[in-house]
Amino acid sequence: MAGRLLKVSSLATAALASSGFYLHNRQLDLNDLSLIRFGRAAVTTAIISYDYLTSFKTIEYGTEEYWSLRSKVHRRSAERLRDLCCANRGTFIKVGQHLGALDYLLPEEYTSTLKVLHSRAPQSSMEEIKQVIREDLGKELSELFVSFEESPQGAASLAQVHKAVLHDGRTVAVKVQHPKVQTQSSKDIVVMEVLVRAVHWLFPDFAFMWLVEEAKKNMPLELDFLNEGRNAERVARMLAHFSFLKVPEIHWDLSTKRILTMDFAQGGQVNDRDYMRRHGINVNEISENLGKMYSEMIFVHGFVHCDPHPGNVLVRKCPQSKNTEIVLLDHGLYQVLQPDFRLDYCRLWQSLIRGDMSGVERYSRRLGAGDLYPLFACVLTARSWTAVNSGISSTPVTHTEDVEIRTNAALYLPQISELLNRVPRQMLLLLKTNDLLRGIETTLQTRAASSSFINMSRCCIRAVARHKRSKARTRTRRLQITLSESFGLWQISMYELFLWVKGSALGCWVAALLGLLH
Repeated sequence: MAGRLLKVSSLATAALASSGFYLHNRQLDLNDLSLIRFGRAAVTTAIISYDYLTSFKTIEYGTEEYWSLRSKVHRRSAERLRDLCCANRGTFIKVGQHLGALDYLLPEEYTSTLKVLHSRAPQSSMEEIKQVIREDLGKELSELFVSFEESPQGAASLAQVHKAVLHDGRTVAVKVQHPKVQTQSSKDIVVMEVLVRAVHWLFPDFAFMWLVEEAKKNMPLELDFLNEGRNAERVARMLAHFSFLKVPEIHWDLSTKRILTMDFAQGGQVNDRDYMRRHGINVNEISENLGKMYSEMIFVHGFVHCDPHPGNVLVRKCPQSKNTEIVLLDHGLYQVLQPDFRLDYCRLWQSLIRGDMSGVERYSRRLGAGDLYPLFACVLTARSWTAVNSGISSTPVTHTEDVEIRTNAALYLPQISELLNRVPRQMLLLLKTNDLLRGIETTLQTRAASSSFINMSRCCIRAVARHKRSKARTRTRRLQITLSESFGLWQISMYELFLWVKGSALGCWVAALLGLLH
């Protein structure tokens, strides 16, 4: 027996030694092994699940001690999830960033902890970048560029961007995909699907399959940089009438599925108030123009840029015209809205702005919310049910209401999960986009400004009128629709003029005079 054990141990030692020697010679990163990545994710999931299963056994639900402990469990679970994303990188960081953007859908402990993933993305080595360029473009860096900065301008979960100069003197940004992301992404999504199903089996209220389904659908699109280039050109054509919007031009001769070369754009991030103050940029103008862009994308065209986090939206003063410009970057993730969905969404927002509760219920149900329509209205607007009933355009946002909304996100997590599984898949990226835009408005302190509702109302009126015209059978009916549209837009313009006069020095003087006379 001792002899057999000695032989087995000798063979095992030899196998381990040869495996170690093989891995060392190949300079293989253990993090690239699917078994390691799955094991790390499974262990983290098990620890988080065990924490939730055991922490509340001796605590009475609803007590102050319960809520305090729940917050602590949320926080340490979010930290474990963040550490897992940082360790596994790639797709895990991308999904973690997505969760971190859902400010009004997830508990604050999760969103605040996962937000740091935007600045914790991995960097590929310069040798890896050169290898990708060599494989995809068939040339060395020196043959393609006069200069190529080794330190990236920015690193994201799927790629990093380097500044370079072409032989004709033009400065470009070269976005290069991390070399291992393509091979790892499909396996990572399978791992996530298995673990999410396991957690759902343990906690039936946890219904986050929508997250895996979205990752499965969107990741291949985001990893195809030629698709990103086509999206960039499409949105540039679509919004060409907005002179303040700049989309960097694509250099197709230096672009592949893993490399995207575009004009280099400078500017400050849209949430950098110090940059705007130094460069004389009006935050209200930026917020209004951002609202115009996204209202047009969502309500009129149904082709929506779904990743407007601050790193993808730059602001600057044009050196020539001195006008304020918005530069829109990273066009990998777009949502195409079906016409019927888009029109119901238009009418729902019109009802929300007016405080038309029968319309809110009708169009929320048509969008799949069912009996959860009050929760859906609150999630969509990030407003309380009281504010929704009063009409969100006429009820200012308060700090107390914001705290209430964030608290309710934790209290109603099972219902929110159920709602997200009910609504059409198109709605999920719109909710993420809404939350990112609200985050920017909150930073700029322009949240719930009247201009945003005015822009949305204009776009909704245009979209509904366009749809009605397409269905009209007679010229008379089309004329009636056009006149009705013009009247609706005129009413909005008059209301906008009234608000401008009311806020001007003349308006303040007239109001004071009337007050004295009264």
